[in-house]
Amino acid sequence: MLTESEFRTDALSRSDRFDSWRERFEHTMAPSEITSPRADDFWARQRLLHLEDAWLWPVSVCASRYRRTPRMIRQSDPELLHVSLVLPGSGTVHVDRGGHRSVNDPYDLYFLDTSRPYDVRSHAERPLVGVGVEIPKSRLHLPGAGALDGVLGRRLSGRRGFGALLTRFISHVTDEPDAYRPSDAPRLNSVLVDLVAGLISRELDAEAALPPETRTRNLVLTIRSFILHNSHDPRLTPQAVAAAHHISSRHLHRLFQQEGVTVAALIRHRRLDKARRDLVDPALLDTPVQTIAARCGFTTSAHFSRAFRAAYGVSPSEYRKAGLSTDSGRARQGRTCATPAR
Repeated sequence: MLTESEFRTDALSRSDRFDSWRERFEHTMAPSEITSPRADDFWARQRLLHLEDAWLWPVSVCASRYRRTPRMIRQSDPELLHVSLVLPGSGTVHVDRGGHRSVNDPYDLYFLDTSRPYDVRSHAERPLVGVGVEIPKSRLHLPGAGALDGVLGRRLSGRRGFGALLTRFISHVTDEPDAYRPSDAPRLNSVLVDLVAGLISRELDAEAALPPETRTRNLVLTIRSFILHNSHDPRLTPQAVAAAHHISSRHLHRLFQQEGVTVAALIRHRRLDKARRDLVDPALLDTPVQTIAARCGFTTSAHFSRAFRAAYGVSPSEYRKAGLSTDSGRARQGRTCATPAR
């Protein structure tokens, strides 16, 4: 599991909660003037996940305001780029950065720079729910001191392009930290930095300024996401993937040769994994096997059966029968264990 710490104000006395949150925020991001209409009845919950020199922090906090002033910057500057992802359940988040104002709702992203003043406030009657991300600016290979000016404080979509890739990555890592070992942190750190750099460069139209290896990793991540969301289409082939990304099939092959997998194998794995999960889904019990196969992108039942048996060692029907029997047995066992002794 990734290295993680947790902060909860409900573990503290009411008189200490607001001050403890201010101290926690200062060490998480940067010293800021924090105020809240609920300072006397304050609550906050935060987890902190470390990915080497970057960190993610899912947070839910009652209505509050965060101002970083020039005086604070002169006194202390960790020189971090901050990214916020607003999540469902959050009130609107108002950001004022150098006179530029934005209003952010769930699935929006915005950037802040700890070297620049900012003023962020959440809805007066609703909590702020989201994930904060801190990355040392030195990791981003930005072309100049003012390179971030075009994105700071802006409302950016977390539903499309690199914004969607970044949103999915942040959500997955924070939702499933136990899927990774501490030794995975360097690789996750590299993916995070590449996605943030890719989003910035795309918004600033400055992709050429990124290191070649970053541009290559960004392209691979984009292609993987494209395959993930289009594998159900039977027309999806390596040639179609290459055409959708305006590269040659030969270039596509070279990219994934470095990944240790072919694009055809990646498409097949995604389709088989989706079919495998659908076969043992109780809600799809009455759905014929051939229908599931077609929904997952297989053009014929025979092709599906051969590919499934090669991957899992049994036919789709046998897998479904075994999986549903196992789930049924577990359900009966659960009911038995839950029955009180008489």
